[in-house]
Amino acid sequence: MLTQTLKTLFNRDLNKLKSEIESYKVESTLWLIDRGIANSAGNLCLHLIGNLNTYIGATLGGSNYIRNRELEFSLKDIPKQQLINMIEETLTSVNETLDKITEEQLNSEYPMLVFKEKTSTEFFLVHLTTHLAYHLGQINYHRRLLDI
Repeated sequence: MLTQTLKTLFNRDLNKLKSEIESYKVESTLWLIDRGIANSAGNLCLHLIGNLNTYIGATLGGSNYIRNRELEFSLKDIPKQQLINMIEETLTSVNETLDKITEEQLNSEYPMLVFKEKTSTEFFLVHLTTHLAYHLGQINYHRRLLDI
């Protein structure tokens, strides 16, 4: 079933996100914007946390998460350990939600209109894995370029 594949991918990449954040030698570098880089690693991390908690945890899992997308890109200087804790909480929420998703739900329309056109839940969950991987790559480059 696709949900097991999704869980594997989300676990792999959220654990890699955690590892990337842990790997910053200089904590303040998490929030650095330099050399044409538009978003800091810290803000990209907050964005991924907000994205997954909204579209998986709240929308599909019924959690009480309330997103403030603007803050994902404007907050600064959140301690590294707090980001790590938030990633771990997100991972728990994603896993608990995916454990409950049925084949029928996967094939049904995603309950929120996110794009211009409606999509299936299956399509949208696959999209979320690629979105996570995209920003994870940006965070990796941010760390390797700026955390020196």
